[in-house]
Amino acid sequence: MICVGIDVAKDKHDCFILSLEGEVLADVFAIPNSMEGFQFLLEKIHNCVSP
Repeated sequence: MICVGIDVAKDKHDCFILSLEGEVLADVFAIPNSMEGFQFLLEKIHNCVSP
């Protein structure tokens, strides 16, 4: 399992992904507030949980 932190804003969202042990899986990155940004976030999450 992982933890995804999202700082929500109008135009973009800042995200950060950690393991439950506190290991950084994805350092802070920004996504646009759009379907493309959401798809990018899903890909990043998938890459963090799939070896």
